[in-house]
Amino acid sequence: MLRRLYDWTLDLAAHRNALWALAFVSFVESSVFPIPPDVILIPMVLAARDRAWLIAGVCTIASVSGGMAGYGIGALMFDQIGKPILDFYHYSSKFTQFQETYNDWGAWAVFIAGVTPFPYKVITILSGVTNLDITVFTISSVLARGLRFFLVAWLLWQFGAPTRTFIERRLGLLFMLFVVMLLGGFVMVKFIL
Repeated sequence: MLRRLYDWTLDLAAHRNALWALAFVSFVESSVFPIPPDVILIPMVLAARDRAWLIAGVCTIASVSGGMAGYGIGALMFDQIGKPILDFYHYSSKFTQFQETYNDWGAWAVFIAGVTPFPYKVITILSGVTNLDITVFTISSVLARGLRFFLVAWLLWQFGAPTRTFIERRLGLLFMLFVVMLLGGFVMVKFIL
C-alpha cells in the first residue's frame, strides 16, 4: 500500500496541476492541516529536477500565505472564544504576561517552527493570538519556510537520482521516521506550550 501511495504521489508530481495541488497543501498546512507539504514537494522535485526552484518558490509563497491565514485565525477568533475563557478562569493577567514573553521571542519561535518538524500552524495561530508584530511574523516566516523548502529542493536537485533510489529502497523506514517526527512535533507542542 505504501508503495502504491508513493507511486501515486510521483504520478501527481508529474501532473499538469501539480503546482496547484502543492500550493493548496502548503497553504492549508500552515493554518489547519497536519501533513507537511514535503510529502508532495519531494516527489515533485524528484520528478522534475529542472523545476526545483519554481516548486520550492510556490511551496514557500503558499506556505507563508497560509501562515498569514493562521495568524488571522488567532487574531480574529481570540476575542470571541479565547478571551472569555481566560476571563472566566481569571487567567487574563497571566495571558498578558505570556503574550509579552512570547512577543519578545516570537521571531525565533516562528523561525524555529518554520524549519523544524514542530507544527508551524500552532505558531501561526499563536502569533495572531498574541498580536506578534505582523512584519516580524512575515519576515520570520519567509526566511524559515524559504530556507526549509529551498534547502530540500537544492538537496534533491543536487543528489536527485541517488536520493530517489535511497527513498525507494527504504520507503517503509522513511515513512515511519516521518510519522515519528510528525507526532514528535505535536508532543513538543504539548510540553512547550
